[in-house]
Amino acid sequence: MIQEIKYKQVGKFEDTKFEKIHNEIFEDSNYASVLVAHEIADLIKEKQQQGKPCVLGLATGSSPIKVYEELVNLHKNGELSFHNVITFNLDEYYPMEPENRQSYYYFMHQYLFDHVDINPENVNIPSGEVTSEELDQYCIDYDLKIKQLGGLDFQLLGIGRTGHIGFNEPGSHKNSGTRIITLDHVTRRDAASDFNGIENVPKKAITMGVSTIMKAKRIIMLAWGHKKSSIVKETIEGQVTSTIPATFLQNHDNVTMILDAEAASDLTRIKTPWIVTQCIWNEDLKVKAVTWLSEELKKPILKLTDKDYNEHGMSGLLTIEGSAYNLNIKIFNKIQRTITGWPGGKPNADDKNRPERSTPAKKRIIIFSPHPDDDVISMGGTFSRLIDQGHEVHVAYQTSGNIAVTDEEALKFAEVAKNIDISKGANNFDKIISFLNSKTTAYEDSLETRSLKGLIRRMESYGATRYVGLDDSKVHFLDLPFYETGKVKKNPIGSEDIQIISDLITSIKPHQIYAAGDLADPHGTHKLCLDAIFETLELIKNQPFMDDCWVWLYRGAWHEWDIADIEMAVPLSPDEMSKKINAILFHQSQKDRVMFQGEDAREFWVRAQERNRNTAVLYDNLGLAEYEAIEAFKRYHF
Repeated sequence: MIQEIKYKQVGKFEDTKFEKIHNEIFEDSNYASVLVAHEIADLIKEKQQQGKPCVLGLATGSSPIKVYEELVNLHKNGELSFHNVITFNLDEYYPMEPENRQSYYYFMHQYLFDHVDINPENVNIPSGEVTSEELDQYCIDYDLKIKQLGGLDFQLLGIGRTGHIGFNEPGSHKNSGTRIITLDHVTRRDAASDFNGIENVPKKAITMGVSTIMKAKRIIMLAWGHKKSSIVKETIEGQVTSTIPATFLQNHDNVTMILDAEAASDLTRIKTPWIVTQCIWNEDLKVKAVTWLSEELKKPILKLTDKDYNEHGMSGLLTIEGSAYNLNIKIFNKIQRTITGWPGGKPNADDKNRPERSTPAKKRIIIFSPHPDDDVISMGGTFSRLIDQGHEVHVAYQTSGNIAVTDEEALKFAEVAKNIDISKGANNFDKIISFLNSKTTAYEDSLETRSLKGLIRRMESYGATRYVGLDDSKVHFLDLPFYETGKVKKNPIGSEDIQIISDLITSIKPHQIYAAGDLADPHGTHKLCLDAIFETLELIKNQPFMDDCWVWLYRGAWHEWDIADIEMAVPLSPDEMSKKINAILFHQSQKDRVMFQGEDAREFWVRAQERNRNTAVLYDNLGLAEYEAIEAFKRYHF
């Protein structure tokens, strides 16, 4: 049973010096979402007891999905009724038909309204079909209706990377009401995956204004993931400015930001806690502090002085370690020992200071790849090295990756296949060609089209794995069912997904598992794939072979582990880096036009090359050996 959470109502954060908005940080966003849902449910029940309506302001996007799922669960379990609830959504694209799958009308009914007993007349979502002549009056009436009900009792918010709340983009005034607004390019780019390309994303939207939001009696903002960390820091610690509309929340007297660990990672008390307060100096925090100081001062670790530490809030650390000299040597050696050219362990070597065990000399290894190219993008050099050093390597592609193949790419392959042999399957390809030529953004891919797109990615994967020297028998396409929806939105991880992963692991009995620990991908598949692996490991961890199984997490195409988190660093030579790039380029459907690029417009091979080189430069700047490139890993203890 989840304990009820009581959020403190605080104003300025004198105790943390930097923070101006109360926030709560959770390791798990799912758990945090459940707590938020229970606060909303308690408010609804309280209003019911008073015989009053409960007026809720609701958000869309990926952040509140788990909140809505828990509210639905409470209703289905007979614990919550929505008969007294009146809702007002923050925004809607304009123009937009409600039946369009990209509409927020569709989103809200899909995740909440179709599953609870709310009166349809009590659901208010800005209409994307209002004529331009009627728009101004429509927006005035939207605000007026909220005011006549006594204002919003509760407002749920997400936050965009521009700092927008609702669709109040940079430049929005604190006194703004509901209105039509032009979307920022960053916002449209972030939505591109939902619309099958930025060119299909509407340029305008109707949004509830900052003034309307700020009049809510209670506000909770949700922020999940590393890609939100920068804007979260600016919102909580920065100055109030219309350039970042979310900072207006600093002037609200009952607001809480609910964050997961990655979204909170740039906050001063998390990133550099020694600046804020006295620290309990465990070994991980010592590494974090020393590497931060080295980067901050642009000095190698071994050149840091007592004065450097004292001037940056670390005098207590020197008291523990005795001197900068002792501390520098200790941390330098610790980081140096993360570097290894033997990711599977060096045979017949003393391994007490190495990241991996020396035995068994030849290990069984599974590399889990969420999409059919994450393996080579994120650890292509290590992948190749493991094969070259004689280990039994298996690669398991967790999803087909079909939604990342553009319609144009699929059409090209369908037309080629049709014309190769008209006597075999021509009708099937005719169906695909006809579907793609008539497809609009409102429709999901047909089963035949998804199959073709999945096959394109499968054949590209074989090309890459053969290039690095892996036999086809060691390549496993899991096609996890949760992914096969034909659209960006995925189903929850289910028992069938877990069983497929469990069957593979128990059949191979690996000594090493590599998995994608990058939770910043724009469409969330990495997190679902990692959750499925973690859940499987919990189920099978008592099997005898699991006592000798280590799990290493790699990061994906969006960012690298922080230096203090890296526990194994595999250096790559120029030739190995070149080989890795060539392996990535076998995934031609992902080249030139990246479907899910997030905030980074570079192609995946460019990102991988620069990320690995930057990691090598970072090690070099800390005073360690200079390498062409480095792939980094963090061990997961289950």
